[in-house]
Amino acid sequence: MLKLTYTEHGLHLERAAAPLEVLIAQRVVLAIRAGQRLHIEPGTASFLLAANTPGLAQLRRSLQLEQPASMTLAPVDDEFVELTVHGSWLAETVEAQEGVFVTALSHPTEMWVIKLWEATQAQVTFLA
Repeated sequence: MLKLTYTEHGLHLERAAAPLEVLIAQRVVLAIRAGQRLHIEPGTASFLLAANTPGLAQLRRSLQLEQPASMTLAPVDDEFVELTVHGSWLAETVEAQEGVFVTALSHPTEMWVIKLWEATQAQVTFLA
């Protein structure tokens, strides 16, 4: 399962070992025990990957095998492609800008996404 955490400092992507349903259930229990609101809804999340990153062709092939199709890859410009994933948004309110987005994909696809995300972050950090 992939977990995208949106904070005021940006986006953090990681692979979580827990199944999607377990992670969501844990978040619900945590919110109840902490006396906090929790809004959960299906949705999509998008982020950029470097278009010249080695492995992008493998991700494209892996996406074709995903059933049901839960991700799309679209060119943005010469430097980036946009990866859009379907999953669940967990936040304190409907309007929240910070929260967690979770999605379950096949293991190979998740590994390619993580690898390409890390390569893109290293490349963007190097350019900055």
